[in-house]
Amino acid sequence: MGFFEIETVCDKYNCVCKRNFSLSDKTTMRIGGECAVYAEPNSEECLVELIKFAQKNDIPYFILGRGSNLLIKRFNGVVIAISSALGKITFDGNTVTAGAGAHLSAVCLAALEHSLSGMESLFGIPGSVGGALYMNAGAYGGEMKDIVKSARCINDNGEIVTIPASDMNLRYRGSVFSENKWCILSVTMELQKGDKAAIKARMDELMQKRRDKQPLEFPSCGSTFKRPQNGFAAALIEECGLKGCTIGGAQVSEKHSGFVINKGGATFEDVTALVEHIKEVVKAQKGIELECEMLIIDK
Repeated sequence: MGFFEIETVCDKYNCVCKRNFSLSDKTTMRIGGECAVYAEPNSEECLVELIKFAQKNDIPYFILGRGSNLLIKRFNGVVIAISSALGKITFDGNTVTAGAGAHLSAVCLAALEHSLSGMESLFGIPGSVGGALYMNAGAYGGEMKDIVKSARCINDNGEIVTIPASDMNLRYRGSVFSENKWCILSVTMELQKGDKAAIKARMDELMQKRRDKQPLEFPSCGSTFKRPQNGFAAALIEECGLKGCTIGGAQVSEKHSGFVINKGGATFEDVTALVEHIKEVVKAQKGIELECEMLIIDK
């Protein structure tokens, strides 16, 4: 399938490349089967070459960020991981540009050091900048779409293009990137000058809310379901008596019903069975179809 040639590209750039690689340590749910090939490019040039080769030779590939919104069983292709090696952060006045591999919270802290406001609500989201833009991540009233100015990406022709925010179709947990097989390289965000102490106080306040309300002590994919129209998934799940519901090692968090957590030893099948059970019960009792926020892969 061209896996040897993928390894050759990785050898050329002296980057990590492994066959039949377990992905469990690469997801925040700590669940994951194998992928045929795992590649971790150490430069933009390597990343571009890998994607171009995969596109040209019809090799299935999947772009992996920090795995914070991903449940995976098996991927019979190449998983290309966007690591912190592709996470350079630079500032130009009120503008910050971050490589797709930069941890979102690291960018928030860097903005704080420059007394720039606009990212406070995103602090604590356990994902990369690229992943955050891909799904238009948000919390506590703020979303990526509020600050994004433009992004560089590799399109489905292997070309590097710059896309303005106006062309990204940013919406609730979706974007033009999630609609197409485009790999984000870097994101440019426009912030505002602010008071450093006030920015830090707001970040600390929201981080404490996360600690108080979310089951951060357990592996999870974050919010399991998207917010339904005119309601909240967590409230619906709790009203249906599903708080604490367990299948195998997977459980509806007793701290926050919107989270399905890995209580210990949960399998892909445990989580997917629990998710389906939740959806069936909520549909039966409330007449509402919940939609998963996490990406589920088994192919």
